[in-house]
Amino acid sequence: MEFIEAPSPNFDARTAPPDLLVLHYTGMPTGPEALDRLRDPEAKVSSHYLVEEDGRIFRLVPEERRAWHAGVSFWKGQSGLNATSIGVEIVNPGHEFGYRPFPEAQIAAVIALVADIRTRWMIDDGRIVGHSDIAPDRKIDPGELFPWKRLAEAGHGLWAEAPAAPGAPLAEGEKGAGVFALQAGLTRLGYDCAPSGEYDAHTATVVGAFQRHWRPERVDGIADGETRARLIALLRLGA
Repeated sequence: MEFIEAPSPNFDARTAPPDLLVLHYTGMPTGPEALDRLRDPEAKVSSHYLVEEDGRIFRLVPEERRAWHAGVSFWKGQSGLNATSIGVEIVNPGHEFGYRPFPEAQIAAVIALVADIRTRWMIDDGRIVGHSDIAPDRKIDPGELFPWKRLAEAGHGLWAEAPAAPGAPLAEGEKGAGVFALQAGLTRLGYDCAPSGEYDAHTATVVGAFQRHWRPERVDGIADGETRARLIALLRLGA
């Protein structure tokens, strides 16, 4: 692949090979502003790559080094995920500055980049996630407009659709075995959602993160039948 070299000073040594791929949106008004911030030593943030809306890919940090993109994070029992992840920033103003669909050239470049990264590292489909998946209490990117289904159809990441599961929706304030099972399923998928049997605010936030990735048509933090069915279907894929 062709990259535009734009080295960032914001990195340090890895402690283990990367086995997780995290997609972000930049959440800034323009791509050049985001690139400048990711290369600013005072900002102390970076990513391995930045993908512009026109499909150009900037390489900021070598994959063999630890970029600073994940922050406080958790997936599949691990925390501090900068150590074992590769971060890809996708230029988009985000919800604060005018969230919009990702252009075709940009998505094609992201798919090609993910494929290229996976030729070098062992990254399972269940470990291709969004920033909102690993930090749902803090982040909502790359958001509900990112085409996760298309990425999965290209062979990268998980996607499943299924008829709605029976039963009433589960929502904040609910208690019982159904809530416990939901939390256990979300934890098995990868989220930090320890089963308690109580549908608290954190559970609602995690369900919202799940929906942004796997049921983006409605993101409300309520585990309706479709949300629960898609979770079950993903777990059956071996997530």
